[in-house]
Amino acid sequence: MSESNSQNAPETQVNGNLLAAKSLARYGVTHMFGVVGIPVTSLANRAVSMGIRFIAFHNEQSAGYAASAYGYLTGKPGLLLTVSGPGSVHGLAGLSNAMVNTWPMVMISGSCDQNDVGRGDFQELDQIEAVKPFSKLSVKAKNVKDLPNCVFQVLDRAVSGRPGGCYLDIPSDVLHQTVTESEAESLLSDADKLIESKSTLNGSEFTSSELEKAAELLRRAERPLVVFGKGAAYARAENELKKLVELTGIPFLPTPMGKGLLPDNHELAASAARSLAIGKCDVAIVVGARLNWLLHFGEPPKWSKDVKFILVDISKDEIELRKPHLGLVGDAKKILELLNKEIKDDPFCLAKNHPWVEAISKKVRENVLKAEAQLSKDVVPFNFLTPMRIIRDAIAGVGSPAPVVVSEGANTMDVGRSVLVQTEPRTRLDAGTWGTMGVGLGYCIAAAVAEPTRLVVAVEGDSGFGFSAMEVETLVRYQLPVVVIVFNNGGVYGGDRRSPEELAGPFKDDPAPTSFVPGAAYHVLIEAFGGKGYLVATPDELKSALSESFSARKPAVINVIIDPYAGSESGRLQHKN
Repeated sequence: MSESNSQNAPETQVNGNLLAAKSLARYGVTHMFGVVGIPVTSLANRAVSMGIRFIAFHNEQSAGYAASAYGYLTGKPGLLLTVSGPGSVHGLAGLSNAMVNTWPMVMISGSCDQNDVGRGDFQELDQIEAVKPFSKLSVKAKNVKDLPNCVFQVLDRAVSGRPGGCYLDIPSDVLHQTVTESEAESLLSDADKLIESKSTLNGSEFTSSELEKAAELLRRAERPLVVFGKGAAYARAENELKKLVELTGIPFLPTPMGKGLLPDNHELAASAARSLAIGKCDVAIVVGARLNWLLHFGEPPKWSKDVKFILVDISKDEIELRKPHLGLVGDAKKILELLNKEIKDDPFCLAKNHPWVEAISKKVRENVLKAEAQLSKDVVPFNFLTPMRIIRDAIAGVGSPAPVVVSEGANTMDVGRSVLVQTEPRTRLDAGTWGTMGVGLGYCIAAAVAEPTRLVVAVEGDSGFGFSAMEVETLVRYQLPVVVIVFNNGGVYGGDRRSPEELAGPFKDDPAPTSFVPGAAYHVLIEAFGGKGYLVATPDELKSALSESFSARKPAVINVIIDPYAGSESGRLQHKN
C-alpha cells in the first residue's frame, strides 16, 4: 500500500465491549467472575483477550460471593459480570454481601437499549435504582466515551475509605457504539491521569495525643484485651498485631474470620476462654472488628458495664455509631505501627504470672482439656466432633502454606470455629457478618483463584452445600484444588425433629421443613462431572479420603454421614428462632 493510501485508510474502530475490557485491564483487573449471556458475552470474551481470567459460574449468586471474597483476599476489587434484569438481581446477593462485610467489589451488568427504556424491552429494569441500597456508588455509562472514566470511578471507590461494593451499568447500545482506536487511547489516557492524581491511601483522623491516651489506657488496665477481626486481616495488620501482643503481653481474642492473624495456638490466645476474657476485661482495644452481634454489641451482660473500648476502624461513621471510650480512625496497620512505637518508647509488659494472664491461661487450659477429652473419642455413627477432629489433624498435616478453610452451616460452622485451628492470616472464610448461607462454593473458587499455591478445604453443612452445590462442576471445569467436605445429617440442624403437636394438620405426611432426603449421595454429584467422590461413615474411611484427596489436590467431595440427632441450633442465635 502506498503512503497516500495508508493515510486515507479508515482507522480501526473500537466498540464498547473492547473499550470496557481495555479499561479494566488498564486499571489492573486480572480476574472476573460471572455468568455470560445477552448482552455481555462479547464483553467477557474481550476481557479474556485482554489477559483477564474469566471464571464462568452457573448462577450469579455464587459468582457474586466469589467476587466479594476475592476482594477480601487480594485487597483489589472483585469483579462480577452479569446479564441484565434478573441476572443483575441475582448478583445483588454478592454485592450486598460485600457491602455488609466491607469488602471491595464491583458488579458490572449489561442493561437494555436506552432507546427502549419504558417500552418493556428484554429484561428491562432500572438497575441503578435496584442496586443503590447495596452499593457505595452506582453509575451508568450512557455513551461509549464514558466507559474508561466510569470503570475508574467504581474501581477506585470500591477500595477507598471503608471498602465495599460498587456498580457499573452498561446498556446494550453502549456496548455496540464505537470510537476510533486513537479516540479510545485518548480516553484511556485521560482516565490514567485521574488515577495518577487520585490517592486511594486512606486518611487517618487521630492525633498523637489520642495515641498516647490509647497507650496509657492499656498500660493502666488491670485486665486488658486485644480483639481483632477481618478488618485487621484486610489491612494486612498481622505483623503489627503480633508486635503489640509481644510488647505488652496482653491476651487476644480474634473474631471468627480474624482467626489466623495470630496463631490460634499462641500462648496468649484467649478464644478458649472467650466468656471470661470479654466478661472481665476492663480495657479492650478492638482492631478492625465491629461491636455488632458477633461481639454482643459490646454491652452487658456479656461484657462488663465498666469496660473501656478503644476502637480502631477505617470508618469515622462506625466509631461515631458505637461511641467507644476512644476512637482511632484510620488504617489498622498504620495505627498499630504508631501505637507500638508509642508503647516501645515507654514500655510495659504483663508477666506470665500477672493475675489476668494467669486467669486467662488457666481457663484456656481447663477448657482445652475438656474439649480434647470429647474430641479424643471416636463416636460412630459420627457426631460433629469426631470428624471435625480428624479434619483438623489432616489440615495440620498439610503444613505451610496452610489450606484456606471455607466453612458454612449451623452446627458445622459453629463446631468448626472452635475445633479447626488457623495459624496463618486470611485462611478462614465463613458466613461472616451477615451470616450468609450459600457462600461456600463461591468462596472456594475465589480462594483457589486468589491463592493458587494453597489447598482449599470447605467444611460444609448439607444445607449450606445445597445452596451452591452445582458449582462443583465449575471446580472440575477449571480443575481447582478444592476438597469439599459435606456433613450430611439429613437436614437443617438435623432431620425431622417435630413434636407431636407440630405433626398435626393436613400435611403431616410431608417431610419436615428441616429435613432432606436421608443419606443423600452428595458425593455422586461431582462424579457426574469427572471429579472424585467419597462416601465415609467411619474414622478410617474419613482419614483415607482426606489423605488421598489432599494429596491429589483435585476437585473432590467427601460425603460424611452424621447422626441426625447429633446437633442443635446455634447457641448464639437459638433465642431468635
